[in-house]
Amino acid sequence: MAANEESARPLTAPVVLGEDLSRLSEQELAERIALLQAEVLRVTAERDARGGVRAAADAVFRK
Repeated sequence: MAANEESARPLTAPVVLGEDLSRLSEQELAERIALLQAEVLRVTAERDARGGVRAAADAVFRK
């Protein structure tokens, strides 16, 4: 049953920066990399969206 529990572990488990990675398998490391890359894209998109809003606001208030 422990094997089933382990395979049922969600891929979106929290990532802790600086966490010991020595016990993770190659597959777990690849999954972690994919999660972190997706998070970087999400954060970048949010930052870019905010920059667009600010630029629009600056344009309105400078007139």
